[in-house]
Amino acid sequence: METVKTAMFETLIESAVPDGEGGFTFALEGKTYNIKDTLEISRIAQEHGYIIIY
Repeated sequence: METVKTAMFETLIESAVPDGEGGFTFALEGKTYNIKDTLEISRIAQEHGYIIIY
């Protein structure tokens, strides 16, 4: 049986931390990403197999 992973978009955005250089640091499932825009979070979560709830 396959596990379905869902995440609320607002919750994911709240976990992004400003990096002091105009971008953000975002971590998901033990992997850390340096992103320029919080909208990149949706793509990253989908790459991890999440269904995003807006």
